[in-house]
Amino acid sequence: MFKQISRFLRSLLSGLTAGLIFAALTTSVAAQPAPSPEESRVPAPTASQFSGQLVLDWMQLSLLLAQQTPGMSPPVTARAFAYQALTLYESVVPGMAGYQSLAGQLNELSSLPLAQPDEALHWPSVANASLAAITRMMFPHATAENKARIAQLERSLPLKYSRDFDPTRTTIERNRRSETYGRLMAMAVMTWARTDGGHEAWGPVRRDQANYVPPSNPSQWVPTPPGFATPLLPYWGSNRPFVLAQGNPSSVCPAPEPLAFSEDANSAFQRQVQEVHRISTQATQEQRQIALYWADDPLKTPTPAGHWLHIATDVLRSKQANLADAASALVQLNLAMSDAFVAAWHAKYQFQVLRPVTAVQLTIDSRWVPPLMHTPPFPEYPSGHSVQSAAAAQVLDKVFGANTEFTDNAHNDRGWGPRNFRNFQTAAQEAAMSRLYAGIHYRFGIEGGLVQGRCVGQKILALKLKP
Repeated sequence: MFKQISRFLRSLLSGLTAGLIFAALTTSVAAQPAPSPEESRVPAPTASQFSGQLVLDWMQLSLLLAQQTPGMSPPVTARAFAYQALTLYESVVPGMAGYQSLAGQLNELSSLPLAQPDEALHWPSVANASLAAITRMMFPHATAENKARIAQLERSLPLKYSRDFDPTRTTIERNRRSETYGRLMAMAVMTWARTDGGHEAWGPVRRDQANYVPPSNPSQWVPTPPGFATPLLPYWGSNRPFVLAQGNPSSVCPAPEPLAFSEDANSAFQRQVQEVHRISTQATQEQRQIALYWADDPLKTPTPAGHWLHIATDVLRSKQANLADAASALVQLNLAMSDAFVAAWHAKYQFQVLRPVTAVQLTIDSRWVPPLMHTPPFPEYPSGHSVQSAAAAQVLDKVFGANTEFTDNAHNDRGWGPRNFRNFQTAAQEAAMSRLYAGIHYRFGIEGGLVQGRCVGQKILALKLKP
């Protein structure tokens, strides 16, 4: 019967609208046979009675996929993590006492498949199946080797966490029904994800969008040396965010007005240009190390979102979080980071502030380039690192406590850690300032980004996970 449901769903996905698919998915789950007498004798534990380690293993693989998959720029990676976390949360929330679905609270997400109250589910099986399915869909360009890793992890986790998959706590029938429900949820979330504007990030420009042309005003952003690359994701700010205003996310969480461009050596703008240039030539060893530690370059690392996801998973692991706690923490963190990038990108291409390398070459030293790293190919204001880090820290403050000390192991494999932080805000401030030390952001770009990011974090925390 499960093969029949799967074939039925594949045919639906090719021809139905998102709303009809959601209805069909719900009907398919409801149509399954009632539990057998044997199954009804096995109690159905809640999600909080299972370990969250299974989820953390999936996040660890996702970090590897983000690092090794072409096209996973920081905004694209944050989006992928967000849909993974949302799929996990929605698939297990029926088993989380006191929690509710986010359907009806997120933009254009009115409904999702429902778990039937008279059909018990095994929550580790649900989580494993849903994460496997959404991970495949979020990383379609993963290497063949990494696609094999996804399949291997899905198969191996029931053996690795045998206590959670103890046959005395579930039945074969319940496991199969649970796996089907998890995959249905992943397909429903993916159907919605395809309409957010970010799904085409790897492909050609959408037909309703003209090719992007950078501004010609000499006071605004232009492609930067050494590669003079084309602008990265110029329309990302028009994507549908999860909670911010569609079409104009900066209206809900604006970045403050940036300093006005000026070539006057005594102007506020030029003083900040001079600061970038001065620090680049006089940076301390500690400042240089901070700049490199938080660079989080694509294809070398899992990007900035991956850095913060790594921090969160380590804290969850240290606290031995259960499945429900892991799901609720990760959905808030990753929705915040994804919306932070949408808001930041909207502001970047709205303000079009030129990068320090351009300003320094215009007014101070025509041969200067940042000594530690190349300037990214998009406008300066606000700093994306600052927006995203501030949003992440706001969420982690609420989830784990504002005075939580933690060890950052994100770059241990590169010989750059571990590093200890007093709290999440300290780490976010350091991540933001790292871009000044690197010579690729002004101080006002960092400070404005922190303001916008804190707002994004608060908007995500306003979601009602509990009625």
